[in-house]
Amino acid sequence: MMTILAYIGAALAEIGGCFAFWAWLRLGKSAWWVAPGMVSLTVFALLLTRVDSDAAGRAYAAYGGIYVCASLFWLWAVDGVRPDRWDIAGGLICLIGTSIILLGPRAG
Repeated sequence: MMTILAYIGAALAEIGGCFAFWAWLRLGKSAWWVAPGMVSLTVFALLLTRVDSDAAGRAYAAYGGIYVCASLFWLWAVDGVRPDRWDIAGGLICLIGTSIILLGPRAG
């Protein structure tokens, strides 16, 4: 459960941090948006180190599905664009992949 919470927190922190740069460079917001964005990206990196995994690459791979779904949530909640059936299907496929990576039996 802690792994899932770390992934969700990391996804929100990464998207928020990247959005700060998007707001500055694409939406014409003040460069001051970068400061909280950098803090948010630091939180993202710290949270990923809290994931229970035997290898960094596996932790990052499993995180990908959570990130995709969090991005679709951001699309709806922040950008005001409702995800369509293809977005939802893609997100579900990503979560299936994440589940296989996280829950699959390991040799050894």
